Amino acid sequence: MNTVDIVSPLAGSGKADFPLAKAARGALSLVKVSGQGCSDWRRAEDPPLPARGRGRGAGCRGGRLSRRAQSVSVGGRCGMAGSALLCAAVLLLLAAGGAIPPPEEAARMARFVLHNCDWGALATLSAQDGLRGRPFANIFSLSDGPPGPFSGSGVPYLYLTDMEISVQDLEINSNASLTVSLAQTPYCKKHRYDPQNPLCAHIIFCGSIVKVNDSEAGLAKKALFSRHPEMETWPKDHNWFFAKFNITNIWVLDYFGGLKIVTPEEYYSVKP
Repeated sequence: MNTVDIVSPLAGSGKADFPLAKAARGALSLVKVSGQGCSDWRRAEDPPLPARGRGRGAGCRGGRLSRRAQSVSVGGRCGMAGSALLCAAVLLLLAAGGAIPPPEEAARMARFVLHNCDWGALATLSAQDGLRGRPFANIFSLSDGPPGPFSGSGVPYLYLTDMEISVQDLEINSNASLTVSLAQTPYCKKHRYDPQNPLCAHIIFCGSIVKVNDSEAGLAKKALFSRHPEMETWPKDHNWFFAKFNITNIWVLDYFGGLKIVTPEEYYSVKP
């Protein structure tokens, strides 16, 4: 029997019999199929590699895996008692990151990338002497919700203090841009994608930073502290506050052919 290396984009991999993999709910975008003289793995939505010699065995065509072998859909139920442990492992891998959306679903890709990133590069217009009005980029921890494939709100929350140099810029001009990239996750490293490779998806948001109101502070706290527990121990005398990135424009680069524009309405209406 052939085996399948189950690869969640943001998790490790483990082996499971092919029938068992079919028993888990969801869909995996990356698989490695081995057996009968053929082995390869790629993102299911990537273009096929050029043929290189002859291959043999089921799923091999011209020295590479066929599209059918490259992409495995996993659906149904884990119903076999004897396979419950392995089934649970498969589901845990799915929960760790879920399947990366296909390139034609730009809004979902934007939601996916943001939810799987723990930090981003925030660019402000500097208010500092000698730099006034010039772009100034800085790294900030962020979160749109607790880890898990269905817990992202799409809202980038931040934990800020006015002692921070970029926050001082925002007090003069709240406009900013925010970039997040799968380069910070195992996905691009697994595929050996350079951070500048379009397949190592990154998202650029433009908008403004605003403090959250009391009714939203609980959501922001849960989103941030679940991913960044150290935040709870930061000095209280720094007057930390919860803020969010108010999105007005979105650009997605996840494939060849240039940036894709996504509206905030499209972004918030999709299920990540």
